Amino acid sequence: MIFDTHAHYDDEAFDEDREQLLASLKEQGIGRVVNIGSSMKACAGTIELMDRYPFVYGALGVHPSDSGELTESDLEWLKVQCAHPKCLAVGEIGLDYYWEEPEHEIQQKWFHRQLQIAREVKLPVVIHSREAAKDTIDIMKEERAEEIGGVIHCYSYSKETAKIFLDMGFYIGVGGVLTFKNGRRLKETVEYVPMDRIVLETDSPYLAPVPFRGKRNSSLNLPYVVQELAQIKGLDVQEVERITWENACRLYRMQER
Repeated sequence: MIFDTHAHYDDEAFDEDREQLLASLKEQGIGRVVNIGSSMKACAGTIELMDRYPFVYGALGVHPSDSGELTESDLEWLKVQCAHPKCLAVGEIGLDYYWEEPEHEIQQKWFHRQLQIAREVKLPVVIHSREAAKDTIDIMKEERAEEIGGVIHCYSYSKETAKIFLDMGFYIGVGGVLTFKNGRRLKETVEYVPMDRIVLETDSPYLAPVPFRGKRNSSLNLPYVVQELAQIKGLDVQEVERITWENACRLYRMQER
């Protein structure tokens, strides 16, 4: 079975067939999904999905691109919701400098605060970092993120930078980009990263793997990522599924539940 550690099934892209799609996952070999909060609205949607589907878990947090309107009262609500028995992490949080807004200082402020929330509620974090490696690492070090733990989602930096995250005890999230022709840097990183520190993700509805690149993504496409990962690591598909399942359970501390 495959564990999708990062999806957004609350997204409006699934409004027409969400129920049918989620109902089909198990028979297609997808055993667990973690739905990831990216805004206050998405966190509410994530809670609904956790309550409705036994195999759907969640992470609650606000994406840097949605942090411009965040307030301390929002964070207080999030902190309370993190006590939900199926909430596994705080996320996705971090920095995204690809876009001009919100201002970097605002993103940094809420990255700090959400790392602090994760420490308080004793949950790992799901970190989004895009074109912001240095500031991401600096803030993680300031907040002693190695004591919090978590995953660098949709990893996009070099293998040298991966070593810094690995040394802090973080996992590396790998999805459809691994199958892209221009995904050479990620392939090199995956070749370097130990197999016991890689987790599978889709970022659905985004980043569908080849041959579906540009179309709506879902957990059903993860076998293409598994195949590519198996080829790079010289393992069979079943072994990749087994190891990444165990990795995801450790990342989200499911053995402790």
